Amino acid sequence: MMKSLDIFNIEGKVALVTGATHGLGMAIATALAQAGATLVVNDISEEKLATAKAEYIANGVNVHTYVFDVTNEEQVIAGVKQIKEEVGAIDILVNNAGIIKRVPAREMSVSDFSAVINVDLIAPFIMSKAVVGDMIERGGGKIINICSMMSELGRDTVSAYAAAKGGLKMLTKNLATEWARYNVQVNGIGPGYFATAQTAPIRVDGHPFNDFILKRTPAARWGEPTDLSGAAVFLASSASNFVSGHVLYVDGGILASLGKAMNED
Repeated sequence: MMKSLDIFNIEGKVALVTGATHGLGMAIATALAQAGATLVVNDISEEKLATAKAEYIANGVNVHTYVFDVTNEEQVIAGVKQIKEEVGAIDILVNNAGIIKRVPAREMSVSDFSAVINVDLIAPFIMSKAVVGDMIERGGGKIINICSMMSELGRDTVSAYAAAKGGLKMLTKNLATEWARYNVQVNGIGPGYFATAQTAPIRVDGHPFNDFILKRTPAARWGEPTDLSGAAVFLASSASNFVSGHVLYVDGGILASLGKAMNED
């Protein structure tokens, strides 16, 4: 008889997490490896991959690393083929690689706007196309797109990023619609605001943005990278076999709330 927790077991599955050399991507990749998956990470920088691999190993996580550009379809196809030959066919794909350019819309160049769209929206399409054939042939698979609060909300200076992440939400729903019949589930994770090395400079008492996040988030704290672990393992495992086209927001309740009134503590 299957135990209830067995449905979360991903032992023996090959999981590719794109761009997981630091931050939330590394946290998600680590969670999948700790749940039993064979971990593969890619990046365009060999130097970043070498540094990340040393960190994974220091934390007791074995990882296979590959250099290729997720925006280049030829490189992606070659990279996926190499991973299949050397590690195994990809069972779980996490489209995590992303960039952001904080520039007011009136000042943003078309080239900068396009660069963000290419990495944050077109690359997940390229990656998903490259792996889904093997998933269908093997009887199923999991694709997880890393969305954002900006998949739902606007904010100053991030028009390209918000456009890409909003598009990624809808790409998630459309790929789910096309591929659910093949037992390929396509879902998303939408992180809220997290305590990472990148946010450290603004996570100090008295910083306006830190104060804003603590007041705007019903949980009244920044997320910890490990807060993403459960969502990642759930969407990567058979526990989510009838969940498709869903974006799971891990945001401490931000999207559930209008925010505190001006006179609230």
